[in-house]
Amino acid sequence: MNFYNQFLNFLHYLEPTFHVLLAILCVTIPLLISMAYLTYAERRVIAGMQMRSGPDVVGPFGLIQPFADALKLILKEIIIPNKADCKLFLFAPIITFVLANVCWAVIPFNGLTSAVANINVGVTYLLAISSLSVYGIVIAGYASNSKYAFLGAMRSAAQMISYELSIGFSLMLTLIFTGSLNLGQIVEKYHEAPLWFVALNFPMCVCFLISMLAETNRHPFDLPEAEAELVAGYNVEYSSMSFALFYLGEYLNMILASALMTIFFLGGWHVPFGIEFLSFIPGIFWMILKMLFILFIFIWVRAALPRYRYDQLMRIGWKFILPFTLIWLVIGSSILFLSGNLPQ
Repeated sequence: MNFYNQFLNFLHYLEPTFHVLLAILCVTIPLLISMAYLTYAERRVIAGMQMRSGPDVVGPFGLIQPFADALKLILKEIIIPNKADCKLFLFAPIITFVLANVCWAVIPFNGLTSAVANINVGVTYLLAISSLSVYGIVIAGYASNSKYAFLGAMRSAAQMISYELSIGFSLMLTLIFTGSLNLGQIVEKYHEAPLWFVALNFPMCVCFLISMLAETNRHPFDLPEAEAELVAGYNVEYSSMSFALFYLGEYLNMILASALMTIFFLGGWHVPFGIEFLSFIPGIFWMILKMLFILFIFIWVRAALPRYRYDQLMRIGWKFILPFTLIWLVIGSSILFLSGNLPQ
């Protein structure tokens, strides 16, 4: 009987842990499935824009193609170069993939408390975790013991660090207006923002989108993967699942970028444009719909624009985006101060 009581007490002690694990699974499993089908959607959308068929063989309309690709990568052999640092070589893609996942702990989907961890410094947490992602790329280039991979890693690190500054300044006007670092509170307060502030913040929204294209190594800023120049960049020596983790981490970051843009600039889970007769639709539907719209822009840009040169990429970041966000931040803050809309 004493053993039974101790066992019940032990289960009661573990109950919060089970709740957290269940919440993590409810976020992670749909996210991994979405990531797989984002690769399918990208191939189909770009194929449609370029008048091709895209994947349409494996399963009806090619819907099983992501699982076929995953099975192929799992069954392939992991090849490690002779003079590579084996531990770091295998650890680098794990860093990239794990960091792309842990950011989702603070993302709310449908209400203030819908995040796995509803913390008051969610913005700081996101910026801190995203700044660590550069380590996975640098370690991959260093551990490969390849000049091409190392050059690609250095180029990628410079690109990501440069555009992180623009991302931070792009968010500042929203943070000043809402007066909070909690992502759920930001959505609620931004939803109540007057139309003139949304228009004032629109240039910051455009700068954030451009910066996220560069931060996630997406076209036209995918210099780390410039095949013609660096033979695929920092991941040139990777194969099988080690390569797949880098590949999937990029798509996870795309989905995260769309979620952040939805939270900071598009009203999150609220009905767009305040259309009242659509308010019966669950908020998570609107959150996902807005994210899909941003992801379509990511794919559209890849199909439409040519890749920039490295000097053009750095010039855009340091001489245009960063100065503009600083100047607009001063202008926007002044307007908020004069209009009396600064938080108390």
